Amino acid sequence: MMQPFVTVIMPIRNEAAFIERSLGAVLAQDYPSDRLEVLVVDGMSNDQTRTLVQRFIDQQATSGHTSRPRITLLDNPGQIVPCAFNIGLRYAEGAIIVRVDGHCEIAPDYVSCCVATLATTGADNVGGLIRSVSHGVIGHAIAMATSSPFGVGNARFHYATQAGWADTVYLGAYRREVFERIGGFDEELGRNQGDEFNFRLTQHGGRIWLNPTIRSTYYSRTSLRKLWRQYFQYGFYKVRVIQKRNAVASWCHLIPATFVLSLVVSILLALISLLALSAAGSYALANTGASVWVSRRDPLHIPLIALVFLVLHVAYGLGFLRGFWHWSRRPIVPTQVLDIPKECVA
Repeated sequence: MMQPFVTVIMPIRNEAAFIERSLGAVLAQDYPSDRLEVLVVDGMSNDQTRTLVQRFIDQQATSGHTSRPRITLLDNPGQIVPCAFNIGLRYAEGAIIVRVDGHCEIAPDYVSCCVATLATTGADNVGGLIRSVSHGVIGHAIAMATSSPFGVGNARFHYATQAGWADTVYLGAYRREVFERIGGFDEELGRNQGDEFNFRLTQHGGRIWLNPTIRSTYYSRTSLRKLWRQYFQYGFYKVRVIQKRNAVASWCHLIPATFVLSLVVSILLALISLLALSAAGSYALANTGASVWVSRRDPLHIPLIALVFLVLHVAYGLGFLRGFWHWSRRPIVPTQVLDIPKECVA
């Protein structure tokens, strides 16, 4: 039986440090190359990203290899992920759409596992477990912290060991008809576009399956400053997702903002009573316990892990509060719905 045609969409921008590994992993899939295409959608990179991608294309053209999937490089003037993904959708020929980022490496059987899982579960979207890695002492601590429940809450794709239905997954492999039914990625969202789409999908009766045997490696941030910016943006755009979906996918998303508010109030009230520091004290105990557990094989990392946890939670919480102030004063822009011709389906 012929395998379904698959389109891999790679939204990228300024990924010169990772694109050779990321794109190389896509080209090394064990899925039949004549049933797979790769659309690299570049956000007008100003580093060597485009040159490196073009090198892959040129090598394929000069060698005449047919054992690797076809690569197409597309421009994304909008520069952000949802714009790139939607551009890829317009060109995609696949009956199954797989998103792969330029900051990760997928396992050789990634596409095969996604296709098989879609077939066996009947899900509309499937994804797997990501293993966070990084470089340097701080990067290693960030990778450890973001692989724990205390660090990332109910984002089970960071640490799950059992397969099952989920609210969202990392990246995702979708049936093409999903986009015809509910539209593409929301181009207003600089972050959290995957969360918003998956939330929209479940609200429309769609189902998402998490399969830990679908494996990928993600390269975490290497500095606390970059981590702070990343999670501040997550919190900031999460508010817009809640507004647009008129619901909360998980109450865990509100915990960091609640913590930051309680911390600020506790510090103010501390001028009156030391008992008001209970919120900060409770968090300190929880943070210490989680840091000890995560660093149990390397106790020297305990102080740094605790600091990373604090950055994750405070950045997300402040971003959420800033987003609440920002988005509450702006009208809700309807989610873009793409007109995807049915004849594009393989």
